[in-house]
Amino acid sequence: MSRAKPVTVEITDLNHAGDGVGRIGRTAVFVPQTVPGDTASVEIVGKRSNFWVGRLVEIKQASPDRIDPPCPHASSCGGCQLQHMRYQAQLRWKQGQVEQALRRIGSLHVEVAPVLGMERPAHYRSRAQLPLGGSPGHLVMGFFRRGTHEIVDMHECMVQHPLMVKLALAVREIIEQSGLPPYDEVLHRGVFRHAVIRASFSEKKLMLVLVTRTESIPLQDEIVDRLGEAVPELVSIAQNVNPKVTNVIFGDRTRIVWGDHYIYEQIGELRYAISPRSFFQVNPVQTKALYDRVRQLADLTGCETVLDLYCGTGTIGLYLAKGAERVIGVETVPDAVADARYNAEINGIVQAEFVQGSAEEVVPRLVRQLGRIDTAIVDPPRRGCEVVVLDSLVKANVPKIIYVSCNPATLARDLAYLAQHGYAAGQVQPVDMFPWTSHVECVTWIQKKK
Repeated sequence: MSRAKPVTVEITDLNHAGDGVGRIGRTAVFVPQTVPGDTASVEIVGKRSNFWVGRLVEIKQASPDRIDPPCPHASSCGGCQLQHMRYQAQLRWKQGQVEQALRRIGSLHVEVAPVLGMERPAHYRSRAQLPLGGSPGHLVMGFFRRGTHEIVDMHECMVQHPLMVKLALAVREIIEQSGLPPYDEVLHRGVFRHAVIRASFSEKKLMLVLVTRTESIPLQDEIVDRLGEAVPELVSIAQNVNPKVTNVIFGDRTRIVWGDHYIYEQIGELRYAISPRSFFQVNPVQTKALYDRVRQLADLTGCETVLDLYCGTGTIGLYLAKGAERVIGVETVPDAVADARYNAEINGIVQAEFVQGSAEEVVPRLVRQLGRIDTAIVDPPRRGCEVVVLDSLVKANVPKIIYVSCNPATLARDLAYLAQHGYAAGQVQPVDMFPWTSHVECVTWIQKKK
C-alpha cells in the first residue's frame, strides 16, 4: 500500500477513541473525523502490527449521521472527537461501547440501558486546563492538538461554560501584554504553564488557578487587578507552583493570591464547596442525573451504614446521607478529606464522616469496628478499582455495591472479578457526561448472590 495514493474506504464502526473504522482487504484502518456510513478517500499515514492509521482526504459519500462540526476548532483541537456526528448517534454508539466492553472484556451478559443524554449538549463543562505556550508578547493558549503537545490557540469553545471562555481570552490577552514568558517545555524555562479555570453554574462565578514554574508570579498585582476589571465574575485567583520537568499539570503547593478560597456549586438540594485542587464532576447538569441514579439504586431506608470509597470531596456520599443512618467516606488525599468535611458542615449533614487513608487499609478496620456495611459505593479513577479494594469488600461480605465508572473497560474487568467471587451485576446505566467526546460514564449495582 503506497502512502502517497489515497484509497477509498467504507467506514463501518468507531473504535474506543472515536475514530472511524474501515478495512482495506483484511486490515483495519482507523480514520479520525469519520463516522459509520461514510465512504471516504483516505491517505495511509501510519502502520502498526495489526492495523493502519489513515488521514481523511475527502468524504465521497456522507453518512446520514454526519453533520458539520459546530466548533471551528473541531478538526484541530484534541478536546472533542465526535463533533462531526449527530448527537443521538453518539448516544447509540456509546451504549454499544459499554455493551461490547462488558461482553468482550468481562464475558458478561448484562443489560445496558439507553444512555442518559443531555437536552442541550453544549457549554456543559465547568473546568478547563489550558496549557500556555508561544513566546513573550505572542502567547498561545488552548488545548493540545490530538496526539501532540502542539497547542491549538483557542478563540471559542462549544463545550466550556461561556464565562470560562471569557476568562480564558482575558488571561491570554493580559499575560501576552505583560510581556512575561510562557513555559517552554523543551528548554524548561518561562513562567506560566497552565491556566486552570473553574466555573459555578449555579452562582455564575469563576475561579482561576495559574500554574507557574516560578515560586512567585511576576507583576502579580497588576495581573490580578486587570483580570478582576476584565471579568467581574472572577472571585478567586490561586497560584500553583510546579517547577518539575513533567507532563503532570499541578505541583505540590497551592496558595490563594486573591479573593475567595472556594466557589460553590448546587447539585440538587446540596451546595458543594470547590477549592483549587478539588475533584468535582465537570458537568453539573449530568452530575445530578448520575447522582439521582445512584440514590435510586441505593434504595436507602434510613437504617443503613454506607461506605463511600474513592470519595474525593464527599459529593456522592453526602448526596445519599439524609437517607442513611451513617455514611463513611474514605479518601487518600488529605485536602479532599478536609473539603468533604467542610461540605458536610455547610449542608448540616451530621451522619457523614470522612476518613483519610487507603481503602485496603481502612475497610477491614471499619468492618471490625462496625460489624457490618450495608452498601458500598465505589467511584474509582479510569484505571478502576485496585484488586485489594475489591477483595476487602468481598471479605466484608457487603451485600450491595454501587459502582460509578468513567471507563467501560475497567468496569467490565472489575464486574467480572466480583462475579467470580459471588456477586451479580444488575442493569448498567450509561450517562453522557461528556457530549461530543468518546467518553461515557456508567453506574450499576452489584449484589451478593444468596
